[in-house]
Amino acid sequence: MKNYELLCTLGPSSMNTRVIKQLENLNASIFRINLSHTKISEVESTIKFIQDRTSIPVCLDTEGAQVRTADNFPKEIRLVENSMIRLSRDYVLGSATEINLHPRKIVEKIELGDFINIDFNSALGQVVKKDIDGAILRIINGGTVGKNKAVTIQRAISLPPLTEKDIAAIAIGLKMGVRHYALSFANTAADVEYLRSMIGSNAFLISKIESLHGLNNLAQIGAASDALLIDRGDLSREVPIEQIPSTQKMITEQANKIGVKLYVATNLLESMIDKPFPTRAEVNDIYTTLSNGADGLVLAAETAIGKYPAECAKMISNVIGEYQKDLSHPNDEFILSTPKWLIEPHGGTLLQQYANSEELEELDEAMSITVDSSVMSDCITISNGTFSPLTGFMDRETLRSVLEENLLPAGIVWTMPVLLPVSSTIAKNLSVGQTVQLISDNGQVAIIKLSDIFQYDIDILANGWFGTSSKKHPGVERVMELGNYFLAGAIKMATKVSAINNPYNMTPEQCRFVFSHKGWRHIVGFHTRNVPHRAHEYIMQKALEQTNADGLFINPVFGVKKSGDFLSAAIMKSYQVLFESGAYEEGQAVFGSLSTYSRYAGPREAVFTALIRKNMGCDYFIVGRDHTGVGDFYGSDSSQRLFDELGDIGITPIYFDTIGFDHKTKRYAPLGSSHEIETISGTRFREALISGKMVPEWLVRPEIQEVLLSELDRGRKIFYE
Repeated sequence: MKNYELLCTLGPSSMNTRVIKQLENLNASIFRINLSHTKISEVESTIKFIQDRTSIPVCLDTEGAQVRTADNFPKEIRLVENSMIRLSRDYVLGSATEINLHPRKIVEKIELGDFINIDFNSALGQVVKKDIDGAILRIINGGTVGKNKAVTIQRAISLPPLTEKDIAAIAIGLKMGVRHYALSFANTAADVEYLRSMIGSNAFLISKIESLHGLNNLAQIGAASDALLIDRGDLSREVPIEQIPSTQKMITEQANKIGVKLYVATNLLESMIDKPFPTRAEVNDIYTTLSNGADGLVLAAETAIGKYPAECAKMISNVIGEYQKDLSHPNDEFILSTPKWLIEPHGGTLLQQYANSEELEELDEAMSITVDSSVMSDCITISNGTFSPLTGFMDRETLRSVLEENLLPAGIVWTMPVLLPVSSTIAKNLSVGQTVQLISDNGQVAIIKLSDIFQYDIDILANGWFGTSSKKHPGVERVMELGNYFLAGAIKMATKVSAINNPYNMTPEQCRFVFSHKGWRHIVGFHTRNVPHRAHEYIMQKALEQTNADGLFINPVFGVKKSGDFLSAAIMKSYQVLFESGAYEEGQAVFGSLSTYSRYAGPREAVFTALIRKNMGCDYFIVGRDHTGVGDFYGSDSSQRLFDELGDIGITPIYFDTIGFDHKTKRYAPLGSSHEIETISGTRFREALISGKMVPEWLVRPEIQEVLLSELDRGRKIFYE
């Protein structure tokens, strides 16, 4: 399938590490430096800044044979209809009565009667007087004009193909290894050959078609170039705007016939300079441009000065994806699917398993088993795809494979046993192939089709699962209490679980919907079972910086935990305070809970929780020291070692050492980096809350402490007992 290119212009909005990395992740193919808006003194440092941060090639886009307003305007100028304005040859500070053009000597070539458009048709004037110092324009159509804006003289005036500034910039570019160059206002093949003689045959030369003269010499210009670029903005100053679509189509056909690449620029996502979403007309324009045969699309102001540079690149990528999808399917086949830019679920498919009407009718004759909230939680998460690719509770062979090899029998990485324990009495009264209802205390119903009924040595299970058989381990204690008989089989929920009891809960399908709606492509997942302290805040922000991800998904566990852990309501209220206090920029983070229970299985659970977030759409996952562990049962780096051992699991772990506060620098940093660092202790915070006391602000935000202390003052519980 054709590989469509995305050329992004870098400017004030995007000339920073974060956006450059975002654009790189969005498959930008070229980063354009517009020399019309870059001082020659800044060219070298600008190239170096980009090259130090990405391997995406830099393209120097020349000023070319172009007339512009000077860059010495103090502000935008309003030209009033029927007023007069002087185009001065001498240097002047721009005003409503006198301005300079660039190059200044161009006024010598202006003649009486010439019509001049200033700033993309904002203002139109006619030369009514000329003298040795300049020319006088009569303003026929008023408008606002700014500095360094395009000027069109409605009569062909010969200009050199490159300015002195272009020549100097090209020399700098060649010295720094730049091999992509764009020739603005390519009027003849000779113009192209002139630039080629400077940059060499191995350089990639883009000729920009933005004048009638260039259109008239299109075939010769294309033959001498590696690519053509239609600048629809400048071209529309010489071609009536209603003819731009047909002109674009003609140029595209010529480029395809000649065999050179064809890029299209200007107004692709103009509305997104100020707004986060495009118009339907813009999206349709991009789609049509691709279908007509363009090889690439160019974002200019959208990424250079717009408020949403990364979002613009995402939108281009999204439309390209939709166009490619449509090429792959018959015209009469309509497919509505989750956008392809999100990471694939684990195993490739997000499974969702709910009983149909026939299966529900058969339940009247099915045997019923009462299960606890943890088992029903597993039923729900299996059915809604959280545990994809699992379809049900594990049989003996699957359990053995997971414990011994960290793999499902199909060869897919999986580290967490998911078991349905029952008493020996129940197990002996069931048979393989039987359909059974699983009913929880609150009336939720799941259906299991039994594929295996088996016993498993409980000590082998505990040691394989938790690395210990000590009952001091809360996970081992739970397994020992449940017994050694297990049922296996595919699970289906009788109904979808309502969010009434937990409106913050988000299924993988819902997560992907939210991320797609926000335009996120790369997401950092954060797992926690505690209220947020400053170390949590630090590693979340650091993870965003390190990955240049689009957003953060804060996904705490809202389920059964061990005594002393925070209750779900306390976690929810604490994060609400964190959001309200401005800890995250608008659009930077999403909060959604995960209805499951903590296993305290250390490294196994660390990988397991990463795979769950992969199913939700996250492609990065924060792994702290002693992640999901308990007590001193696991080494501080055991989770990292297991991730490294398993290799690529489709989601990238972001590792963090234990974070403390450096009292000398007043900053957060890993322990061991300074003698002044003090540990941020969750245990210390819990003890202070129980005593009704506050901890220092550097440990936990005061607003969070006040909320939790207020809950305790009102007699409300905030800890599991």
